[in-house]
Amino acid sequence: MNGLSISELCGLFCCPPCPSRIAAKLAFLPPEPTYAFTPELAPDSPPSQQRWNLHLTERAEFQYTQRELDNVEVTLAQSSRGNPVGIMYVRCAPDSRFTVLFSHGNAVDLGQMSSFYIGLGSRIHCNILSYDYSGYGVSGGRPSEKNLYADIDAAWHTLRTRYGASPESVILYGQSIGTVPTVDLASRHQCAAVVLHSPLASGMRVAFPQTKKTYCFDAFPNIEKVSKISSPVLVIHGTEDEVIDFSHGPALFERCPKAVEPLWVEGAGHNDIELYGQYLERLRRFIGQEIG
Repeated sequence: MNGLSISELCGLFCCPPCPSRIAAKLAFLPPEPTYAFTPELAPDSPPSQQRWNLHLTERAEFQYTQRELDNVEVTLAQSSRGNPVGIMYVRCAPDSRFTVLFSHGNAVDLGQMSSFYIGLGSRIHCNILSYDYSGYGVSGGRPSEKNLYADIDAAWHTLRTRYGASPESVILYGQSIGTVPTVDLASRHQCAAVVLHSPLASGMRVAFPQTKKTYCFDAFPNIEKVSKISSPVLVIHGTEDEVIDFSHGPALFERCPKAVEPLWVEGAGHNDIELYGQYLERLRRFIGQEIG
């Protein structure tokens, strides 16, 4: 989330407020795509039968070998808003009890995240399904709050139908802006558990830290939705987060009916929590011991 001047903020929030414009200015930074999909079958094959090959560019900075890449499957879904949604399924642990539906941060795409998914999935013994938001990677359309919700619904549907995952086997994981679709989906569907990594309470609370209430034109109102999540929730936040203030983590934690012991990473910022040893330790304990 990039900084804005007072005049720009006033332009965003003064009458008539436009939530989609707030969302676009505060959150979405799609990179130049670092990957592509090419069809494996003839282009006129039915979508349900179409298979795709993944091609990563150098900017994806893939850290593994072809052997690991062979365990990565990609496909295209279509959202309820008509946008094609790029989806990546990483088969890290075929015998795993859980699959993580991962919603990534705002300035990366699936290509850049692919190495992280392989490393994370193998360490927590979970398969991972992720997707790109509208306007990111191969996903069509433009980034917007409404598209975020439709994009994750398309990913959820793909996980349930194509990969046969039951709700009680899915862990919803959101990082930064990815906590927005994660919270929305978790407030509407039962799942095994939820992880909120560097979460935001709402758009206005990021722009105006003194904001205490949620206005009708606020974007990304996680703070108003987390109380509807009936699954166990693990909140992770760095105490020195320079993008989303640390106060957002405790504020959301206090609203979650089934929140477990949170992980406050002393000294961590917005993009380096994964480098701290307690990150993996806490995730493993959550997945291995605290999910019913």
